[in-house]
Amino acid sequence: MNDEADRRPAHDPQDLARLLVSRQQAGDAEAMAALYEPGAILDIGGGQLARGREAIHDFYAKLAATRQKFELGDQRPAIVKGELALTSTRLHDGTVTVEIARRQGDGTWLWAIDQPSILP
Repeated sequence: MNDEADRRPAHDPQDLARLLVSRQQAGDAEAMAALYEPGAILDIGGGQLARGREAIHDFYAKLAATRQKFELGDQRPAIVKGELALTSTRLHDGTVTVEIARRQGDGTWLWAIDQPSILP
């Protein structure tokens, strides 16, 4: 995917997971963090939370260094109520992700809360 297409904003909450996987596979931690609100929270495991876009960027930059690649799983339909959306995906190993996205003033969507693993 070219840089322009990879960095386009999410105009639907369903776009967020696909964009995250694409950007992670490209090793672009900056573009991954851009899918989150400035004050977003990401559960990074072990009872730790990355708070804010900078901390989320730092986490994804370290993850990119491991060369681990995300795969797009079975994305469930987003549940949308007004400016909020609940997104989730069942990954191939049975893990389930759950996220809360918020519609921004320009109509695009960003994640506000992300818990990438709720079931082993």
